[in-house]
Amino acid sequence: MAKTILAVDDSASIRQMVSFTLKSAGYDVVEAVDGMDGLEKAKTKSINLVLTDQNMPRMDGLTLIKNLRAMGQYASTPILMLTTESSDAMKSQGRAAGATGWLVKPFDPQKLIEVVRKVIG
Repeated sequence: MAKTILAVDDSASIRQMVSFTLKSAGYDVVEAVDGMDGLEKAKTKSINLVLTDQNMPRMDGLTLIKNLRAMGQYASTPILMLTTESSDAMKSQGRAAGATGWLVKPFDPQKLIEVVRKVIG
């Protein structure tokens, strides 16, 4: 059975690119328009990996990560930030919140697949 990835981003074009890239590599992808939507979808589905943007309306990526980590089933699920934010301060906030890794936009589709395979196989 294919692993399921939750892609959380308020940009429809980024969600489409992420979804297309990961589906072509054999993963199932669930899309969410912001952190709040992502959190709701994570409650109703079994997710193997979360890819989230940082800057979104309603709930940002760091808040989403903290909320997911507080839920038992996502305590150890890999969560990758996929964002334009690349400052060391933001990365350390991400690590403190529980992010597993960090990818900077614009992303290279091949690199995204490599990182996802490394993290969840």
